[in-house]
Amino acid sequence: MDGVEIAALVAAGAFLMLVLVLSVLLLKARQTIDAATSAVNELNNQLPVLLGKVNSTVDNVNVALTQVQTSLDGVNLQLAKIDTMTGHAQNVTANVANLATVVSAAAANPLVKVASFGYGVRRAASARRRAESEREVRDTIKQQRRAAKRGVN
Repeated sequence: MDGVEIAALVAAGAFLMLVLVLSVLLLKARQTIDAATSAVNELNNQLPVLLGKVNSTVDNVNVALTQVQTSLDGVNLQLAKIDTMTGHAQNVTANVANLATVVSAAAANPLVKVASFGYGVRRAASARRRAESEREVRDTIKQQRRAAKRGVN
């Protein structure tokens, strides 16, 4: 065996090693691809069931949203009625306030007149009593002066 044959033998051995390493890598890649293929196939098998559940959930959500919308429409209707009642209550309150003002004005004028009349009567009676008392005092003083003049003379 000469050097070329030995070099060819070494090159053939290296190539054989390369082929063995690549075949191991290909086997491992095949196992990975097989696992991925089975996962995809399993997902394909379960996908209709999952999509059916998603569709069912979406339908349930749509029903719930419809019920919520119906409830909100009812609430809005009731709020509109409450707004109407509140407006009527405001009108009634304003009318009562106006009526109270009118009654107050109508009652205040005669009450002031009655109070003024009562005050005038009290003052007149007081002045009359005072005048009577002063007249009595003057008459008494006059009588005392006359009696004093009669007794001195």
